[in-house]
Amino acid sequence: MRTKRIKGIKFGLLSPKEIRKMSAARIITADTYGEDGFPIEMGLVNQRIGVIDPGLRCKTCGGRMGECPGHFGHIELAAPVIHVGYAKLIYRMLNATCRKCGRVLLEGEYFLCSVTDADADAETERGLNKGVIPEELCDVFKTNDVPLSNDVGVTKEKNGEWVVVTGKNMFIIKKEDGELNIYDAGEKRSFLREIELQREKQTDVGEVVKRVFKEASKKGVCTYCGDYLFSINTEAASAGLENGINEGVIPEELKKTFAREGSPLSKNATIRKEIDNRWVITGKDKTYTVKKEEEEKLNVYCGLPQRVVKYDKPTAYVEIDEKERERRLMPTDVRERLERIPDEEIALFGMRAKDARPEWMVLTVLPVPPVTARPSITLESGQRSEDDLTHKLVDIIRINQRFMENRDAGAPQLIIEDLWELLQYHVSTYFDNEIAGLPPARHRSGRPLKTMSQRLKGKEGRFRGSLSGKRVNFSARTVISPDPDIDIDEVGVPEEIAKELTIGVNVTERNLGRMKEIVMKGREHPGANYVRRADGKKVKITESNYEALGEEIDVGWKVERHIGDGDIVLFNRQPSLHRVSLMAHYVRVMPGKTFRLNPAVCPPYNADYDGDEMNLHVLQTEEARAEAKILMAVQHNIISPRFGRPIIGGIHDHITGLFLLTHGEKRFEKEEVLEVLRKIDIDDLGAPAGTFVSPPGIGMEVPYWTGKQIFGMILPKELNLQFRGKMCEKCIERGLVCEKEKCPREAYVIIKEGEVICGVIDEMAIGSFKGRIIDKIFRQYGEEAAKRFINDASRIAINYILQAGFSFGISDEDIPSEGKRQIREEAVREAEKKVDALIRAYDAEELEALPGRTLEETLELLIMQELGRARDAAGAIAERDLGMENAAVLMAKSGARGSLLNLTQMAACVGQQSVRGERIRRGYQGRTLPHFKPGDRSANARGFVKSSFKDGLSSTEYFFHAVGGREALVDTAVRTSQSGYFQRRLVNALQDLEVKNDETVRETRDTIVQFKYGEDSVDPSKGEYGKVVDIDEIIREAIGAEVGA
Repeated sequence: MRTKRIKGIKFGLLSPKEIRKMSAARIITADTYGEDGFPIEMGLVNQRIGVIDPGLRCKTCGGRMGECPGHFGHIELAAPVIHVGYAKLIYRMLNATCRKCGRVLLEGEYFLCSVTDADADAETERGLNKGVIPEELCDVFKTNDVPLSNDVGVTKEKNGEWVVVTGKNMFIIKKEDGELNIYDAGEKRSFLREIELQREKQTDVGEVVKRVFKEASKKGVCTYCGDYLFSINTEAASAGLENGINEGVIPEELKKTFAREGSPLSKNATIRKEIDNRWVITGKDKTYTVKKEEEEKLNVYCGLPQRVVKYDKPTAYVEIDEKERERRLMPTDVRERLERIPDEEIALFGMRAKDARPEWMVLTVLPVPPVTARPSITLESGQRSEDDLTHKLVDIIRINQRFMENRDAGAPQLIIEDLWELLQYHVSTYFDNEIAGLPPARHRSGRPLKTMSQRLKGKEGRFRGSLSGKRVNFSARTVISPDPDIDIDEVGVPEEIAKELTIGVNVTERNLGRMKEIVMKGREHPGANYVRRADGKKVKITESNYEALGEEIDVGWKVERHIGDGDIVLFNRQPSLHRVSLMAHYVRVMPGKTFRLNPAVCPPYNADYDGDEMNLHVLQTEEARAEAKILMAVQHNIISPRFGRPIIGGIHDHITGLFLLTHGEKRFEKEEVLEVLRKIDIDDLGAPAGTFVSPPGIGMEVPYWTGKQIFGMILPKELNLQFRGKMCEKCIERGLVCEKEKCPREAYVIIKEGEVICGVIDEMAIGSFKGRIIDKIFRQYGEEAAKRFINDASRIAINYILQAGFSFGISDEDIPSEGKRQIREEAVREAEKKVDALIRAYDAEELEALPGRTLEETLELLIMQELGRARDAAGAIAERDLGMENAAVLMAKSGARGSLLNLTQMAACVGQQSVRGERIRRGYQGRTLPHFKPGDRSANARGFVKSSFKDGLSSTEYFFHAVGGREALVDTAVRTSQSGYFQRRLVNALQDLEVKNDETVRETRDTIVQFKYGEDSVDPSKGEYGKVVDIDEIIREAIGAEVGA
């Protein structure tokens, strides 16, 4: 097939002539089907505009149902109606054009001066042809008070004129009667040139058109037409006058003539020469046009005053005359006025007269879409239910007929206007049924009809819902549940789903035996659902025919087999906010009814197991499978493209398990080590860390391995790494010395030659978003090694946590009575005393205001600080009493889940509740709740919750907590919708950008957006935490010493 390159897309309006030409039938009756069940001739579903019933043939193309694409029909409207989509544009055009001649109310070209010297003319012409302004021409411009700017440009037009553009001004130089005459281009020509330039740049002309409408609507008088006043006939007088007015002077004789004819000119009246032998005289109140229409005659016209047109939404226009009287413009009036606009001036509205005349926005013929675009359905009762568009077209035809009948019968004007308005309503709601101020057209059931605009726009519309995104075959969706035993790049697929989803396989000599086996299994997994014969016929595999098909199958057939273990599929969770919301996994068919997913892969999908559903897509071509494997595989996306750190890594129990395993020195016998290393490919346990004597009576020396050793078994043997863990208390930042391997909290991790020398493995080591070890392995040993490490680390963690046991219950939040007393007295009561002292100081006007704040703001800020310190102090006491043995403290410190703030609120003190960053102050008049006195500023009265969740909240505390919690819920909901809309706009704006081979970022028109991607040409997933390279790490590896040591 010959391919063609699209040169461009042109938008326009359908003219009545074009609508009739493309129409296959004129629709005159509102009925659809006759009593015999066949479509009625010239009805809304007649056979000339397409067929949707089996057995019928289209009378236009002869095709049957499915073969005929459908053809347009048309309705001849009894009276013109406004197209509601263009109502606002029509209003702007009416105000921007003359009501009599239709010309756009902008200044045309007018004469400025002449270059009179003949020698200078020839020299000037040569300079202009070279695109240069000669000196003598510059002098001419200066004498006429037009200084030329530095960026002056000259271009020669096809008609022999020269266009001079200087700053915002534009001038035309014409050779007339051997002289070079300079004209000011005027608003009209300047705007037209600007529109042309915008089109050449392929940018939107909308802004220029807006300015055209704005400037034109300011003009109160049309200088192109008007009422004839008088003529000046005498040849001598006429010639003298012409010479005078050409020089921009109003001759005395002309002034006398105006006075004699009863139209005296004001003292400050001005005159200017325009093209086509026309002069415009602008006085104080009136504008006059002098035209040379006959050889020895100057005709004088009075400029036509324009009337303001008011837009009465959605489709009515009212004209207001000089005496403030209102007259409604009917669609016929509007159409007549738009017809008068000359073709050459339509370009000022950003339109092309050939493709879109303004009067075509007022409809006289309505196109009727094909039946295939609005098919009817047959209900169980046998009745036909028509499409919403058909319902609307029925309304239009009926009102159209009533209008014609009443008009022909000579009905009163009032009835005619009412019917006209009703026709306008039905045509408007046919195009858009959600017009502000217009009641929507409804179905008999009361449901608003879904008409043209609703079909196209919005999320569920034709563009976003059916073209950009659509429902697809070969996909499945169900709930996800965790399975730590499958690999991170696998997905557990229920057998029920695996039997429904298929992959097409072409039968060749090499796979013929295998395909026969699959077909002979029938619908049992792993079997097949369909085969396609060599002649293209598709056959469903059933219980009765699978054996025969298995024998018959041959080279050239195609088998649609069930998906099975090892097939690559795409796995996705919505909302898909970044590219790692869609990754390629390998199928593992499993029992059950849910998709199984390794918990380590949850972070990129932002998935959890509280009922989340995910989508699976089966790839149908080898190209798609290759792309998925190379670009979308899980191991390829371990490092986030957003921030350059691992997004796939240990979460929750993975971190807890490894923390417990490596914290302190835990000793394991060989059997225990093998149990922890279950399902992990380890050939050699290596030398034991030491031996211990078995219990008395046996007396044997038993070898043991430490937890750090076990973790080291899954690390690459040459791995060297040092970093501060999650447990680090930031000694360096606090001005203290970091003790590194001697750290009492084991917060400094050192790995040498693949062995953990010191430190505890926590979130900083293997957690998603942090994972220093995963990051190092990925960059140094590749994605396969990183995938293997994540699989092994998560299995070790789960195996050990199963062996050691780990639980968290309500009793884990118990604090000794001494600790509770300290929280109550030392933390809370002391804070309340300080708050009371601050309030007393404020009342006594002894409080000093902080810079840039009022006294009241200062008080509130200081109280918030005191109460925040109280909560932190209570948390410190609780943490001290609970210790590292407590499950909640361990999870918070290791980074597995939660924070010490969560634990503080559960065990010690919930703290101050806030709304918009301030204490709660609104509620009843002068107080938050009726439980408190008016004007009470104390901690309790303004939302301080001193109880813990374990002890329980009082009624007032519970209310304040609900107030603070409500704000968080509302904020989350608002942020989600806003960020979704922001992202959609950003994606639409940036989707065409591409990094080219020269490293520049360009859009589709090849315009450079950035000279280097991100200004440094570095892919975030390939850099080092935002830097191009980590110099310190390179030096450390090269010389084996710390930088600055």
